[in-house]
Amino acid sequence: MNKEKTENEKNSIKKSMLKSAKGLWMALPMILGTILLISLISAIVPKEFYTSIFSKNSFLNSFVGASIGSISAGNPITSYIFGGEMLNQGIGLIAVTAFIVSWVTVGLIQFPAESTILGKKFALLRNVVAFIFSIIVAILTVLILGVMI
Repeated sequence: MNKEKTENEKNSIKKSMLKSAKGLWMALPMILGTILLISLISAIVPKEFYTSIFSKNSFLNSFVGASIGSISAGNPITSYIFGGEMLNQGIGLIAVTAFIVSWVTVGLIQFPAESTILGKKFALLRNVVAFIFSIIVAILTVLILGVMI
């Protein structure tokens, strides 16, 4: 009985692994296309563009930073380097924080692939919530640090 049960579990695990591998294989073209599109946009948009669009209003800057970050998706490692450069160019901490958080969590560029894989309703809801929370996190981070730049 136990031997039969373990054999069924092994077959079940094999079927699950094959199904997961097939799903990943089917999603691979969309994932690669998304990565290539992100790389292209990151290369086309000059760094000076970001510094020219921020105002002196910190709360407006958080919205602008989150909006730009949502459009120009990236990965966490490069976002910290990019954020440091933005701070060095005089952009406020609240805008940079909103930019970084939305850059990593909101994915308008990835939306078509994400909605195909996870569903349009889920992808839209996740992106809207991530956008709102990127602004909230930016404001709270600056308030907690006590530096309103």
